[in-house]
Amino acid sequence: MSESDLKIAVVGAGAWGTALAQMFSKGGRDVLIWAREPEVVEAINQHHENTLFLPNIPLSETLRATGDLTEAIQRDIILMVTPAQHMRATLETIKDNLRSETILVLCSKGIELNTGLLLSEVCTQVIPDTKIAVLTGPTFASEIAAGLPAAATIGVSDDQTGKTLQDALGVKGFRPYVSDDIIGVQIGGALKNVIAIACGVVYGRKLGESARAALLTRGVAEIARLAKAMGAQADTLMGLCGIGDLMLTASSMQSRNFSLGAALGEGKTMEEILSQRSAVTEGVHTARAALNLAEKYGVEMPITQAVYQCLHEDLPVDQAIENMLTRPLK
Repeated sequence: MSESDLKIAVVGAGAWGTALAQMFSKGGRDVLIWAREPEVVEAINQHHENTLFLPNIPLSETLRATGDLTEAIQRDIILMVTPAQHMRATLETIKDNLRSETILVLCSKGIELNTGLLLSEVCTQVIPDTKIAVLTGPTFASEIAAGLPAAATIGVSDDQTGKTLQDALGVKGFRPYVSDDIIGVQIGGALKNVIAIACGVVYGRKLGESARAALLTRGVAEIARLAKAMGAQADTLMGLCGIGDLMLTASSMQSRNFSLGAALGEGKTMEEILSQRSAVTEGVHTARAALNLAEKYGVEMPITQAVYQCLHEDLPVDQAIENMLTRPLK
């Protein structure tokens, strides 16, 4: 069996999971997507559209949905697209019915809040002997679903698994590059959400592009400090899963994290912002988890701290900006 014949399951039918399923199905792969909501399963199978989470985008007629998680995981490659804070619970649900040869690809970005663990570490705890990879990079769901070109990083420690995934997931218009720095690719993918919120605040407060560029640059340095302390490779963050992902997420209102920051900068409260959202804004959780890691590893992360204080301690945005601008120069 060639890699292109491997059967793919997508666990999670939100916007990103649906976009991945659409891309691989259009690319000629055999794809089954699992959705928790019966109405989503019906909409995909009967009307070829995810009207709840990715409306107005026609889906491939070969893409099939199921509400049976056990059925979905009897496949060769499983893309895990459940929110980061629910990843452990989903892994616990599937672990007893998982085939030993199956490859799990973690497609969510974040850090487990209660433990401070990366999602690959969570997966290793729950299912110690499974093959694990991480898919991350600068991608918007709507663009991927529409078939626009993109590239991403596959983080995986095993060369053969990396080659298998690169061949299986490399379809027309989508270029996956392999990295063996599984820590670095996850740190870049998770922490860029926090910096994106900060950049959104700058945008919403109309502080200018110069300020946003400075914040982006200092954000990269901040992420790199923590990544290095955790054992990541420095050059990983110069790639798609670092600079690339940060540039995309911290510069567009399509980004849930950037748009949340923008609303915060415009003077809205967190309660007002979150009450109008159905999708998870992962940077809200990651800010807390990242600050815990910074304290654990003795790393200074002033932007992350400011974002955390605005999100979770009701620090006024203007005070957070003042604190940043009056920090001692080094």
